[in-house]
Amino acid sequence: MQRSSLPPLIESPSAWLGPQISADSAWIHHLDDDELRELEDAAQYCLAKSDDISQIRRQDFVLPRLGVRLRRIHDALIHGVGFALLRALPVATWPRSVTAAVFFGIGQHLGFARPQNAKGHVLGHVIDMGLRADDPNVRIYQTHARQTFHTDSSDIVGLVCLQQARKGGDSALVSSNTIYNEMRRGYPALAAALFDPIATDRRGEVAAGQKPFFEIPVFTWHDSMMSTIYQRQYIDSAQRFEDAMRLTPQHVEALDCFDALANDARLNFLMRLEAGDMQFVHNHTLLHDRTAFEDWAEPERKRHLLRLWLSSPEARPLPEVWGQRYGSVQPGLRGGVTIPETSWHAPLEPV
Repeated sequence: MQRSSLPPLIESPSAWLGPQISADSAWIHHLDDDELRELEDAAQYCLAKSDDISQIRRQDFVLPRLGVRLRRIHDALIHGVGFALLRALPVATWPRSVTAAVFFGIGQHLGFARPQNAKGHVLGHVIDMGLRADDPNVRIYQTHARQTFHTDSSDIVGLVCLQQARKGGDSALVSSNTIYNEMRRGYPALAAALFDPIATDRRGEVAAGQKPFFEIPVFTWHDSMMSTIYQRQYIDSAQRFEDAMRLTPQHVEALDCFDALANDARLNFLMRLEAGDMQFVHNHTLLHDRTAFEDWAEPERKRHLLRLWLSSPEARPLPEVWGQRYGSVQPGLRGGVTIPETSWHAPLEPV
């Protein structure tokens, strides 16, 4: 894209500054006792039908009161600020199966679950598996290292905290639309470079016929909306493939500029997820990060979150090039790591 043809500045609720948005509590939703009972009853009803929570569907997970609020939360994710925090599930007293069923059921009110890895897990476990972050076939969430600001491969990503780390592991958010605005104002030539297709490593999760990387621009202007896809470590590691597009010095400078803005305290903000907190984030307009952490020595106390990747049937249109990563660009049926021969399931323990 030429500098002169850059899309306009993004003027929407999703283009926010961290210090300002963090002072606004409108995105925090406290669940009351009646809503918690409603959630537990719906989970028990579904678990009585099947202990496979991947089979839970919205029509079975009936929430007469909370469902109305989840509708407003969905709209704020897709059309508003792009994130929400719900607190707090009684994860210390509920069995893991009930917590997982509640989380999955809430997810069904926001979209449809998509597989998060080549094993077909529609319920993910974010936990340090003792793996090396510098291994190009390891996903960073399986380590205790900082993740850096990135997007996941779905319209919405959801997390519920089961246990905190001993130290660190905080969640950070930044508006990718604000990053674009800052680059357009101050570094338009670098912003233009991020509309080029850029190779991003699939980290070994490759279906038959796919390249081991996908080539999607960081910034995509489609249907008068800006959508962003980004994971710097995976962009860098894709350079190990001979047939991947080479990063030019200008691309590297643009990526460095993007990272510097994402890490600018004027733009981002931190939150700490307490046990039972649920966070939902719109991937197309926000990036999220997790700080490095130190875990407890006891295995049963390790930092542990459950994760959902959700495809909303009312999500924004995406261009066909995104099908390289999302499998399809059809709302409600897109996103995730789709390996055709793999069946989808929801393990209750990390595997």
